[in-house]
Amino acid sequence: MAKPVPRLTPEDIQRVIATAWDDRPPFNAVLQRHGLSHGQVVALLKRELTPNAYKVWVARTKGQAAPSESARKPRR
Repeated sequence: MAKPVPRLTPEDIQRVIATAWDDRPPFNAVLQRHGLSHGQVVALLKRELTPNAYKVWVARTKGQAAPSESARKPRR
């Protein structure tokens, strides 16, 4: 089970959603920009999007692999 999504401001939530909808690999971008894990992004989007929008997002991201372990570590 994914860690709970940290408390985010409404503006932060909107940024995470916008990043996840981006055409680039969304999880890597969200990890780098917001420090959330793959499971946290999924939980956040499932909670914040309408059921239909969530299904569309899942369909868009099908086939994109979850980030590798090295991609999860923040760069310094």
